[in-house]
Amino acid sequence: MSSSSAPVWLRSLPLISPLWERLASQPLPKTEESILLRVLTQAMVIVGIIATDVAAETQTSLWAIPLSIAGAYWSWSHRHQRNISTKFCIAIGMLIALGAFLLGLREQLNDTRLVLAELLVQLLVLHSFHMPRRQDLGYSMVIGLILIGVASTLSQTMIFGLVLLAFLVIALPVLVLDYRSRLDLRQVRGRSPFRQPGLSPRRLATFLVIILALGLTIFLFMPRLPGYQLRTFPVSSQVNQSFENNRQIINPGYVRNGNLAGNSEAGIGRGQASGPGELDKTFYYGFNTRINQNLRGQMQPKVVLRVRSQAQGFWRVLAFDRYLGQGWEISRNEQTRTLNRPGWSYQFFLPRPITINKTKEVIQTYTVVSELPNLIPALTQPKELFFPTPQVALDTEGSLRSPLGLPEGLTYTVISEVPYRDRTRLQTASRSYNKEIREVYLQVPDAIRERVRKRTEELLATSPRPIISVYEKALFLTQALKQQYSVQPDLPYLNPKEDLVEAFLFKYKGGYPDHFSTTLTIMLRSIGIPARLVAGYGSGEFNPFTGLYEVKNTDAYAMTEVYFPKFGWFAFDPLPGHELIPPSIEEDQTFSVVQQFWKWVAGWLPSPVTGFLGRFSGTMIGWIVGITSWLVGMFSQGWVGLFAALLTGVGLGFLGWLSWRGWRSWRYRRWLASLPPMERLYRQMLDWLAQQGIGKHMAQTPLEYVHQIRLTQPTERATLVEQISQAYVCWRYGGKTPDLHELHRSWKSLRKSSFKRTR
Repeated sequence: MSSSSAPVWLRSLPLISPLWERLASQPLPKTEESILLRVLTQAMVIVGIIATDVAAETQTSLWAIPLSIAGAYWSWSHRHQRNISTKFCIAIGMLIALGAFLLGLREQLNDTRLVLAELLVQLLVLHSFHMPRRQDLGYSMVIGLILIGVASTLSQTMIFGLVLLAFLVIALPVLVLDYRSRLDLRQVRGRSPFRQPGLSPRRLATFLVIILALGLTIFLFMPRLPGYQLRTFPVSSQVNQSFENNRQIINPGYVRNGNLAGNSEAGIGRGQASGPGELDKTFYYGFNTRINQNLRGQMQPKVVLRVRSQAQGFWRVLAFDRYLGQGWEISRNEQTRTLNRPGWSYQFFLPRPITINKTKEVIQTYTVVSELPNLIPALTQPKELFFPTPQVALDTEGSLRSPLGLPEGLTYTVISEVPYRDRTRLQTASRSYNKEIREVYLQVPDAIRERVRKRTEELLATSPRPIISVYEKALFLTQALKQQYSVQPDLPYLNPKEDLVEAFLFKYKGGYPDHFSTTLTIMLRSIGIPARLVAGYGSGEFNPFTGLYEVKNTDAYAMTEVYFPKFGWFAFDPLPGHELIPPSIEEDQTFSVVQQFWKWVAGWLPSPVTGFLGRFSGTMIGWIVGITSWLVGMFSQGWVGLFAALLTGVGLGFLGWLSWRGWRSWRYRRWLASLPPMERLYRQMLDWLAQQGIGKHMAQTPLEYVHQIRLTQPTERATLVEQISQAYVCWRYGGKTPDLHELHRSWKSLRKSSFKRTR
């Protein structure tokens, strides 16, 4: 659209007419004529748009690709015109985009990354219709780079790595072409675009390999520091859904043809407590108010969660307090409380148990990959929840519920006060339990109580030394179940009146994985130790490239939680093949990439070499982790931490500068030592003169440089420079042996003199 095509009435408006005349009077900008630079810049933009959609797992920005291509073509074909009407249309479009951004910002106060990306894409499309200059192409490059940066913060899969590689492949020739355009270097006629200086495919490929090698090396040794130092966390957009019944658990695995399978109370989400049945192949059976452990079958694995967490852990979902003989239930489900958050914030404040134990704040962000029940996974003892619904529910066992099932793509954040597992302190815990604990968590069916108690005491008696503390008893029984009982994949169904724990201990000598936790829980109760069954997800597989834990539905299982007065609940894992206790905050993934790389290398080395290097690297990593933890702890102490961080940064920068200067000086001395004596002396003189502000241009001959010195410097000093230069020329091109002793005397005299600096 040219300026002449605009309506006359529009140009005659009082506000627009002066602006129109001012734009029309400006000279035409110098246009960028390189088609290759324009095409590659557009390719960078397209990759940036695709990267945003791939990282966010959406398709909301794909419309911008054909529009930006059309805009780039329009800009190329109208690059020699003023395009005043086009500029006005772009300005109006930008105002509309700004309004849409502010509206979207109101809905996404907790995570503005996608809203910002959408604004950038809209501005990019509008901007593409007017890019006559090289600077305009530079703006598009910057927007493409920002989109890649936003996508990197959103990405949770390895696919983003391929998009990033494509962006890098395109960016290298773009940088070369942009630099040539800045220097006003024109294309050599008769050569193809990629035969131009600096655009050799072999040279670009070499640079690409070097950059990738450096990038992967830096990534390999980059520590995975705890994130979320800012108190703004990722949360999905608001969902206006409140509770109709906060006691309800919506587990899609229990729904059949629109009804809850095996319901004894329709609408409450309770499954049948006993009787044979088949496991759902997708959803874990243990996420309900009542569960039946007389089910058989296997789940088909699929990823259900991606978790970004400062520490590894057991993603706790819910717990059960009443044993039913072949299953469990939450006996006080009707006491579930509803919690509300303010309308201007996504933050819920959760009640915290009183404990004398030392705790650590751990922040976790969960992204739902596949539909889940309305139960909210979290590390133990959550204190703050950032969730998009206006209400959540909290039951008597400390489990969180949402008003609706967790849909695919939902993101929320939890801050937990995770307790340290201090074995020494837990051994001193009291055995004095209050009335509520005794009534709820010591329940054992009368029919099996005595027999289970005797078996429990028999196992404890096998210990080589007497066990007194509750913690040691729980730990010993957990290990005993692992060693003396086995997983029975072909376990038959239990009879209607058969007790699961009794059958596990005395008939089948084992059972399904979750049967181990049920048995341990009842054994502990039989000797007066409060315990309950807790279900959730294991940590999953840590992906060092994305920094996320990838959790599958098959990672769901049950453990036993034991109560310690004044300390709280701690889990024990009796499943064969698992550790005795679940992962805790003492374990971190700070240098996980290096650790995994080391495991791969160690597989190819002899055992003695592996042992030595393992001890050495373990010591080094321990020191680095300790120093890193200390620095992070110091820098997060408010203004004092900020000042300490700035001071440390300045100090490290100064040390780095000194090290760089020292390294360059060392290299320079080594290089001089490798030269012949005459050339060494001449090079020293040239470098010293350059420091005085009268350096030699690389195109000058030695005698031309001497002529320059004579014109700007006193005769005596110019004579000394000429003497050394003449000796160098005679040695270099005439083969004459110089008088080095006399030349060194001249060099000392020259250094004692002072020079006038020339501009």
